[in-house]
Amino acid sequence: QVELVESGGGLVQAGGSLRLSCVASGRTSDRTSDTAVMGWFRQAPGKEREFQAAITWRTGYTTSAPSVKGRFTISRDNDKNTVYLQMNSLKPEDTAVYYCAASPSLTPTAGDYRYWGRGTQVIVSP
Repeated sequence: QVELVESGGGLVQAGGSLRLSCVASGRTSDRTSDTAVMGWFRQAPGKEREFQAAITWRTGYTTSAPSVKGRFTISRDNDKNTVYLQMNSLKPEDTAVYYCAASPSLTPTAGDYRYWGRGTQVIVSP
């Protein structure tokens, strides 16, 4: 069983920054199968879940959605089994619940991720 727990959300003014964390526990030690890749998604009310960024545990290779390149950065700390999403220059339209998820492959498709956290709320005020 794999458990993912997000934290770091909150209320921030436009232009501000937040760093989200996702701690992975359980069957993540080999990182060559179902949990080889960690991704961040977000979902705003009435909208579909949207890919933000992903990273491989083994090499640290990353990919990001074009809409967040230059503002959001994904990173990981293998020793802490933790993945981060540094979010800068936040905008009101970034308001959403942010989820981390685990996948066997580097993909932006939510359906390819097999494990999900419960999410952390981010609210960006104007």
